[in-house]
Amino acid sequence: ILADRLLGRTWTVTIGALLMTAGHFLMAFELSFLPAICCLLLGVGCFKGNIATQVGELYALDDPRRADGFQIYMIAIQLAVIVSPFICGTLGEIYGWHLGFGAAGIGMLVGLVIYLTGRPHFPVETIIRAVNLREPPASLTKDELRAVFVLVLLIPVLAVALIGNQQIFNAYLVWAESNYQLVFFGQTMPITWLLSFDALISTATVIASVAFWRWWASRGTEPTEITKLTIGVAIAATGPLVLALAALSVETTGEKAGLGWALGFEILNDIGFSNVIPVGLALYSRASPKKLRGTMTGIFYLQLFGSNMLVGYLGGLLEHMSGSSFWLMHAGLAAGATMVLLFMRTAAGRVLAPSD
Repeated sequence: ILADRLLGRTWTVTIGALLMTAGHFLMAFELSFLPAICCLLLGVGCFKGNIATQVGELYALDDPRRADGFQIYMIAIQLAVIVSPFICGTLGEIYGWHLGFGAAGIGMLVGLVIYLTGRPHFPVETIIRAVNLREPPASLTKDELRAVFVLVLLIPVLAVALIGNQQIFNAYLVWAESNYQLVFFGQTMPITWLLSFDALISTATVIASVAFWRWWASRGTEPTEITKLTIGVAIAATGPLVLALAALSVETTGEKAGLGWALGFEILNDIGFSNVIPVGLALYSRASPKKLRGTMTGIFYLQLFGSNMLVGYLGGLLEHMSGSSFWLMHAGLAAGATMVLLFMRTAAGRVLAPSD
């Protein structure tokens, strides 16, 4: 709301980056823990939705490269997920956490300098100013209201669609530790390595997805975002199905599953994931009314909140269900979300279609 109606995106993103920088530096001291958390949360609030909206505003409304742009944006995030733990985590564990958090603060400052250096290339900003922020901006047209309604309806569907991916950080690690063969040359592999494994594969699949859709566009019409979303969720639904088969093998033979099952799950899940989050951001940044674009991009992230709430509840069922039933449940829920997306694509595709 601050970016849409008062400060503009560049100023709001800059404030967010400075707040996060302060938060990381404050984390270097135990006494400033709570102020540090406040700075980090407020900073992310200013930063995350607005910088994603700026990525979308680099493209015309009918430019099919918008989704590719968000996938490239996601590649940068995935590379950071791989690199930053090696820098900040290593400094923190070996030399002390004050150095680890300090390094994160320095990284934020470097990122802010790079961001501001590119300012001449940023899209032109339009701010719908209001004296009273509680007053709504200029009234929305019927088409804009329909678009907002459909985009809000998509949130719970996408929350369910992502449960297989989000479960990676929760019950998957618990199940994997008991069911995967993790001993190699007499040494047990740390289960948390599966997270780095996922980040590497996710980066590769996002790059492959960008290349695929570029190749497809050179030979025909590129699908709309809602179609790509549906395809991505359908592919992601097969990931938990692989885990169900792995669990069934363990239950039948009594022998632990090889990491080939993990590779199969990760590849299918990450191909789907690479066509959900970045493509969803592209959809929300384009289909949202210009007056509410930053706000609606922020609302888009509510799917992750909803998904993780659901993942936490479902994870508690692991101790009461067999592994095969547990993962079949996840595959079924994601398949159900695919069916709903297919229906919404048919019923509301025109509302979300690119137009001026």
